[in-house]
Amino acid sequence: MRLVVKKGLLWAVLGLGGWASLSFSQSRTAAVGTMPADTIYGFGRPATAERIKAWDSAIRPDGKGLPPGSGTAEKGAVLYAERCSACHGKTGVEGPNDRLVVSDTSKTKGIGNYWPYATTLFDYIRRAMPFNAPGSLTDAEVYSLTAFLLEKNQRIQPGFVLDAQTLPRVAMPAKAKYILDDRSGGPIIR
Repeated sequence: MRLVVKKGLLWAVLGLGGWASLSFSQSRTAAVGTMPADTIYGFGRPATAERIKAWDSAIRPDGKGLPPGSGTAEKGAVLYAERCSACHGKTGVEGPNDRLVVSDTSKTKGIGNYWPYATTLFDYIRRAMPFNAPGSLTDAEVYSLTAFLLEKNQRIQPGFVLDAQTLPRVAMPAKAKYILDDRSGGPIIR
């Protein structure tokens, strides 16, 4: 089969396509120009001062920035079963997502052999977990989940109460594998 297109018809089709594209572009611009700035894409919410404050936190390896509150592994076990086990398995080993509990020195990376600071584990859980509702956990729940995971990875003893004073003192074996950036000065360093 051979396609035959007359020269005039080709130009008419191309011209019509260009006109349609231009027309759509102009109508989109006009529509965007009349919409409030925070609804251009039709989703999301304005970043209020309260919402910004909820996410504006940084917890350093030395513990600076940890919030008040406390938690235990016993409370964390209940929370883990409810909020974490679907992704990380019943005991933190099975998956389907990242393995959290590693009690050996195998190549498998987990909290027990790869995480450098217990404080940044708290920070990560607080910001990013659970996957379907990040930032939804209270500080006490995060302390409890952190305690549960640290106990399962044999970093703390059963019954240990985790809080802003005790968490920075938890020793993590992978700390020696990381180098803290202690540079100061220069145009790139803040």
